[in-house]
This record gives sequence, structure tokens and C-alpha cells, in this order.
Amino acid sequence: MRGRVVVSQLPQTLTTVLIYLSMAVFHAPLLAHPLVQWAGVLTVVLTVVCAAVPWDRLPYRSFLVVPVLDFVPIGLLFEGVFPQMLGVPLLAAFPVLWLVASAQLPRTAAPLGALLTLAMLWTPLVFRPGPVTIPAVTGPLLIPVMMLAIGLMAQVLTNSMEAKDAQLRQLLAAGARRERLLDTVLDAVDVGVLAIDRHGHDILMNRRQRRIRLLGVPAGLEDAPEAELLVFGPNGDHPLPPDQRPVSRAVAGEAFSNQLIRIGPPPAQRVLSVSTRVMTDEHFIREGTVLSFHDVTDLVEALRAQDEFVAGISHELRTPLTSIRGYTELLAMDEHLPAHVHAGLEVIERNTEQLLNLVTDLLDTHRTTVGIHRVRLDLVPLLEQSTAAAQPHAAQAGITVKTSAPESLLVDGDPVRISQVLDNLFSNAIKYSPTGSTVFVVATSTGQGAQIQVIDHGPGMDPADTTKVFDRFYRSPTARMSTIPGLGIGLALSKDIIDQHGGTITCHSTPGEGTVFTITLPATPPTGPDPLTGNPPHNAPSSPETATSDT
Repeated sequence: MRGRVVVSQLPQTLTTVLIYLSMAVFHAPLLAHPLVQWAGVLTVVLTVVCAAVPWDRLPYRSFLVVPVLDFVPIGLLFEGVFPQMLGVPLLAAFPVLWLVASAQLPRTAAPLGALLTLAMLWTPLVFRPGPVTIPAVTGPLLIPVMMLAIGLMAQVLTNSMEAKDAQLRQLLAAGARRERLLDTVLDAVDVGVLAIDRHGHDILMNRRQRRIRLLGVPAGLEDAPEAELLVFGPNGDHPLPPDQRPVSRAVAGEAFSNQLIRIGPPPAQRVLSVSTRVMTDEHFIREGTVLSFHDVTDLVEALRAQDEFVAGISHELRTPLTSIRGYTELLAMDEHLPAHVHAGLEVIERNTEQLLNLVTDLLDTHRTTVGIHRVRLDLVPLLEQSTAAAQPHAAQAGITVKTSAPESLLVDGDPVRISQVLDNLFSNAIKYSPTGSTVFVVATSTGQGAQIQVIDHGPGMDPADTTKVFDRFYRSPTARMSTIPGLGIGLALSKDIIDQHGGTITCHSTPGEGTVFTITLPATPPTGPDPLTGNPPHNAPSSPETATSDT
């Protein structure tokens, strides 16, 4: 408080000092005038009072006595130097501005300053010899009017600044509330959240992310740079290179979702799924990135346990099913069995074969990749074989299968695996087609390979379902509500096989009209690494027997 009072008094004090200096240079005799000397003394006394009085201990408005008393030395100085120096009354602007800026007299400060200025100018008229004339009274009125105008203008500016200050305080309070809300929300969610600027510096990190980060700090250290944290790939075998870590990728401007990493020393590693969202300014220029770290360790462990369970059950089922099929075939060879027994054995054999195919598919989906053994082959005979194999099932369902293909379609691939894909697509098309409809199989050459389309007129699927149809164990709502059997593994396995051939498999479906599955296979094998395993492609020829999967 004392410092503010001194600062408010200094402009008048310093200006008065300058006036006395100019007086010493240009009007030295005036310094001997008693009123001039008293004006200097009072100015110095008021300045000392400003610095000496403990204003904090007095009532808050008590400092206003200083600008009111400032009019006294100004009036004495003006009376002492008149008429040689006429601009001295303008010093009244300083106490007027002080009264207005104090905001203690919001409506009366400017008029009070004008009245004090007028009193300062009229008081000497009473003590001058001779009568008080009208010109002497009206002559100085311009100066109080000017002080009133200056005060009113300062009042407007002060009110505007106070309104803006109040608005700013409200915005700061609202910002502080939002920040507290954001901190509370971020600390409440069970996901690590990290915000960084475009240079990689941390902007925000919630409590969960701080705990996650501590998992990656090497033993014996309290903290470590991002490049030194114990961050591993999805398998947890090797540390991720710095440029492949989520934060480095985010700083590089990449946007990605569900990058799986492991953090921490083995065997206490946690599996994290990391996603990013880019922050942009009003000009859509990237100014940072927000990363979310979701702990999916329990989910990964559950999926691994599920895979192990499926694989174990599949292995356990395969041996007795093989025995059942074998003994059924032996019994069927007895020509003396009654006809109804033969019919029963055929049912047993058919259902056993269906279960064996299902077990084989389950084992194949459990493998990380399916073995591919490429040879130079013609797709047309494979199409004919798959069509012939599907004819009994189609005839039983009252469905016609029509095939259109050129004389030859040469590709590099595994005949057993490609036949497996064709059988899956034919089986699905027949299963979901209505009785009396036709399934079309169209094979064409694309110049760079071959294309096969399997077209049915079944119930079709929604666009949302077509994006998930190749996921393991996924079945559309229509399929789940129907009586058609299936586990949703055939198409997932088919996509795995086609991907390893360097081809593509897509699904286009319209509800109520049908579905089209399209396969493309390159004429020559891919020269790069396998898209799933990262290993060189398998090009060694083999017989169909060697291409079958083992258990």
C-alpha cells in the first residue's frame, strides 16, 4: 500500500522539481518569492508523508487526503510565479487523475477534482488587494473545465479497465474450474493420458499415466528419459527402437491407434494399447498430440488362455474323431449289414467328417500363421474340383452352382490352401442362399493375376458387418439368429491364407439382395517378406500331402 501511494505522488513531485529547475535557469528571481518557497516545502513534506505513513494500518481511504492537499502547493506556486509562468495550474491534473484512478469515489472523483481546482484558483482572489472583478472570477474557469474533462475521460478508462479486469478474473476463475474438472476427470479414468507439444515436451499427464511411466523406469532410478524407458514390442522380447516408440511416433506427426507395447522388466511386464489424437490450432496446424495408454494385460492374457484352451480341446477331440471315422469306414465295408445300419453309418461318417473339419479349422486359427507352400498352378482345375465337391450339398439344399472361367488361370500358390479357401466360400454361399437360387462363381484374369468372385443371393449383411466378417469368431446378427451352424472361423482363416499369398479378399453385401466375395491372387509370388510373419516367402514346391497342416 505504501509503495502505491508513493508511486502515485511521484509524478507531481518530479514535475514540480522540473519546474523549479527551469525557474532557476530562466526566472531565478522567482525562487526568492515566499509562496514559491512554501510550495516547494509543502511538496517535499507531502512526498515524505507518503513514504513515512503506514497506510496499511489506517482506514483504506485515508490516503486520499494526499491528492486533496496537493492542490495547496500547486495554488501557492501558481500565485508566486504569476504572471511569468502560466502553465502551473495544469499540475492539478495529477491529483485529479489520482482521485479518479483510486476508484474509491467512482461518481464524484472527477467533479471533486474540478471543484478543488476551482477553489485553488479562486482562493487567491480573496487575498489580493482591490475588489474581486468578474473577469478575475471567470478568467480561470477554463482550467477547472479541462480538469473535469480529464477526470471524466480517466473515469471512463478506469471503469473500462475495471470491467475488463473483472471479466478477466471471471475467465481465470472459470479456467481454473475447468482445469480442476479436467484434472479430476483424468485422474478418475483408468486410462493413462499424456499430452505433449510438437517438440515432445510434456504438457499434461494424469495420475494413471505417471504410475504407468514408473513401470518402465530402470531399477535404481527415480526417473528416466523416454528413450531409456523399458519399452518392448508386443512379444516382449526386444526393446523397441526409440523411433518406433509411441511418443517418438507422435512427435514425428504420426496418428495411430491400438499400438501394442509392453512396458517394464520381464516377467512383470504390462501390455498397453496406445492410441493418439493430434491437437491443432485455429489454422489446423499441429501443435501437439494426446496419447492414451490403455492397460490390456488382462485381455491379452484372457485371449491367450482362450487360444490355449481351444487348441487343447481341438487336439483332444481330433484323436477320438479320427478313430470314430476309421472304425465307421471299416463297419461300412461289411456288405452283410442291413440297409438301415448302412444309413446310420453314413450319418455317423458325415457328422464325424464335419467335426474333423471344424477341429482342423480351430487348430489352423490357433496358429500364428498358416503354412504356405507355393507351386505354379492352374486355378481352373481347383475351381472345378471345389465345385464338384460342393454339388452334393448344393443339390440337397436345392441350389444351383454355376461356374464361369477361362481355359487357364496360372498363379503361384498353395493348391491345398487355395482349395480350402474356395471350399469355405462355396460352403458359405450355399448355406446362406435360399432354396431354388443360384450361386455364381466367376473367374477372370486381371493381367497381373487372377480374380475369383463368389456371388450368392442370400439375406446379405449390413455395411458394419462386412467390415468385421473376417474377424475370428465373428458372426453377423442375422447368422446368429438363424439355425445355420458355424463358429465364424472359416473366413478369418481364408483371409489369413490369401494374405500370405500376397492377394486380397473383400466382401460386398447388400441386405436383402446377397453377398459377393472377391479374391485376387498375383500371378507371381511376392518378392518382399511375408506380410504377417516378416519372413521371406515360401516358394519351395511341395505336393499336396506336404502342404497339409499337422497337429
